Amino acid sequence: MSTAAVLSTSIPPRSPQGDFVNEPFTDFKSPENERDMLAALERVASQLGREYRLIIGGERLATADKIRSLNPARPAQIVGVHQKAGAEHAEQAMAAAIKAYETWSRASVGDRTSLLLNAAAIIRERKFEFMAWLTYEVGKNWAEADADVGETIDFLEFYAREALRLSRATTPIQYPGERNELLYIPLGVGAVIPPWNFPFAIMAGMTSAAIVAGNAVVLKPSSDSPTIAAKFVEVLEEAGMPDGVVNFCPGSGASFGNALVAHPKTRFIAFTGSKSVGLEIHERAAKSMPGQIWIKRTILEMGGKDSILVCADADLDAAVEGVIASAFGFSGQKCSACSRAIIEAPIYDVFAERLRERAGQLTLGDPAANPNMGPVINQAALASMLDYVEKGRKEGRLLAGGSAPQTAGGGYFLEPTIFADVPPDGVLAQEEIFGPILALLKVNSFEEGLAVANNTEYGLTGAIYTADRARLDRARQEFHVGNLYFNRKCTGAMVGAHPFGGFNMSGTDSKAGGPDYLYLFTQAKSVAEKL
Repeated sequence: MSTAAVLSTSIPPRSPQGDFVNEPFTDFKSPENERDMLAALERVASQLGREYRLIIGGERLATADKIRSLNPARPAQIVGVHQKAGAEHAEQAMAAAIKAYETWSRASVGDRTSLLLNAAAIIRERKFEFMAWLTYEVGKNWAEADADVGETIDFLEFYAREALRLSRATTPIQYPGERNELLYIPLGVGAVIPPWNFPFAIMAGMTSAAIVAGNAVVLKPSSDSPTIAAKFVEVLEEAGMPDGVVNFCPGSGASFGNALVAHPKTRFIAFTGSKSVGLEIHERAAKSMPGQIWIKRTILEMGGKDSILVCADADLDAAVEGVIASAFGFSGQKCSACSRAIIEAPIYDVFAERLRERAGQLTLGDPAANPNMGPVINQAALASMLDYVEKGRKEGRLLAGGSAPQTAGGGYFLEPTIFADVPPDGVLAQEEIFGPILALLKVNSFEEGLAVANNTEYGLTGAIYTADRARLDRARQEFHVGNLYFNRKCTGAMVGAHPFGGFNMSGTDSKAGGPDYLYLFTQAKSVAEKL
């Protein structure tokens, strides 16, 4: 099939240029970049409040019920008005995706990678605009928004190259007298259910991995961040995506989402979010429905309760900065965030005091003004975090924060909060809070610290600060997380360098941004021809 038959765009087909390189971060100390960001914020502000339709098979559809996406720093400000897909739309979306799959699955790998590379080029050209949308819709400051957009570009570029690599796969040997092939073919139609905290990168990463492998998708973004997903689908359309390859369907998880997961023609579900929802999806997908002829595949990235272990010989300056950045970046709303600092007793008091002082230097405010910390995502999240603050007052000693300051815009803000002397089995040490609340735990030895680091049901990220090579070597073997970092923060996984995904209740160790991720969206077919 020719590119012209698949890609409906004036953008010429692209091929990867050279080896993969991560998108560089934006230097906002540059007056030009600062000016471009402020201009983008002003430009996007003029577009807030617009209405977006469902997109099913290329058709724009309206519904009676709406989803209103709000700016968490100024909840009276509507970012976008979206249609609310219900159970009745699941069949329609699946039918459109199945129809598109029949053609898209037979498109050449060159056609499919061109779509991703075209999209990457469009986003790179309009990078500041997408940063501004992230600032308004989910409350990211400039650096966090830049990282999200950069990771989106990275996923598109990386998965395009990975699809080309996978297309060249061969069998380990050629059996005498035969021609042997190993083909990685698409699965079918899948549901992509991304989170609100990385509403561009994770949403685009799961979607692009699925479609570059030849699948079609029904995309159900979070109700807290549907606008950035709508903007991404617009980019895919501009880049030449055929109708029905990605169907944009914001909607209720309880109705539309469950109907999509249970549908007998759904072949896979890619999900990132909470442990409870992930387990529900896994259970629902495991039940075979009438007319279903396959075992549904679930690709799940769930929660974390991530620890940084600080040993007595650590570089304290580096450790303080690493813990602060990991705990309070994007107000702690990352599954990789440090929510537990495990500190050896000889430095515990000094380290705790230095953390308290450093947290007191963080600025809190409207992310459009680029403070260190912005709001949490919504009122329910803030209420849950304040409940954890009350539990923390009973379990430990409040060192910093703990209050929800009132702002002119009425946003959902919580101060960077630190509790000392938290017991290893306490609520603050075991439950995922997903906010700017850090628990400090004192241990008497490295061995005890390693045991505490492994004492939760999760296993996503972790870090250790020490100058002792023997301790690093032991942590490499025994610190049971999917992403482990030595003498650096436990957030900020880079595509290609840090394949991302966790153990235990943190998910299926899907390793997004790694060399085996596309295998999850394909099935292997061995072909032997007798010569």
